[in-house]
Amino acid sequence: MTTDEGAGSQPPLKITIATVTYNAGPLIARTIKSVEEQTYPHVEHLVIDGNSQDDTLTQIHHYQERNSIAAVQHEVRCLSEPDEGLYDAMNKALREATGDYILYLNAGDTLHSIETLAHIAHIAEEQGRPAVIYGDTDLYDREGNFVRHRRLSPPSRLTWRSFKQGMLVCHQAFCARMDLARQLPYDERYRFSADFDWCIRIMRKAARQNLNLVNVKEVTSHYLDDEGTTKKNHKASLRERFRIMTRHYGLIPTALRHLWFIVRAIMKR
Repeated sequence: MTTDEGAGSQPPLKITIATVTYNAGPLIARTIKSVEEQTYPHVEHLVIDGNSQDDTLTQIHHYQERNSIAAVQHEVRCLSEPDEGLYDAMNKALREATGDYILYLNAGDTLHSIETLAHIAHIAEEQGRPAVIYGDTDLYDREGNFVRHRRLSPPSRLTWRSFKQGMLVCHQAFCARMDLARQLPYDERYRFSADFDWCIRIMRKAARQNLNLVNVKEVTSHYLDDEGTTKKNHKASLRERFRIMTRHYGLIPTALRHLWFIVRAIMKR
């Protein structure tokens, strides 16, 4: 019996990486590789697949085979069945996950380094398992090339009110404690911005319970900058975000904040 598993101590902290896929063959390999190389052993990689018809499932099967003989073995699980869209699949991940924390990485997204999850786990234990552990994000293209640092940076002290300024923490860098996350499933009425709403609700619940939100003070995730998808849904996403901000912060403060966003954009031209 190890020291971590001795009598009276908590079991090792487990982190669930949840990846939602559908016909993600061209992109899934880089996400798999990123999680596969993590030095931290107590990792569950949960893939929620929407019944892909390409080679996504074949790649996941090969991943499971490699994991079974790897020096550092993780838990690799895959659920493949039709779903009702992205946030339905993400809610399935909440129900299926067995970790103490959950972090979502979409196909094409990656972790910053092979030590990222080890660092997150260390911070979580050091800080008494806070409600959220968050970091910064870099954007990469479909070929895996660095594009730029994310424009919005996380504040040193994050609260649920911080998102009045926009989504200051990228969803892929927002590692939430599972007991809170499972109580607050994604609101599937939102098609494009339910993650924005989800993060705010988790932070509000953390505030009510006097739980900390901890900044790891480094880049934790690389986000796939898929310009086609971003541009296609940009306006609809902004409309949803306005509704979400109105719901959480009130109509007048939200309207004034958006007026400032417009003025700022004009001044930067």
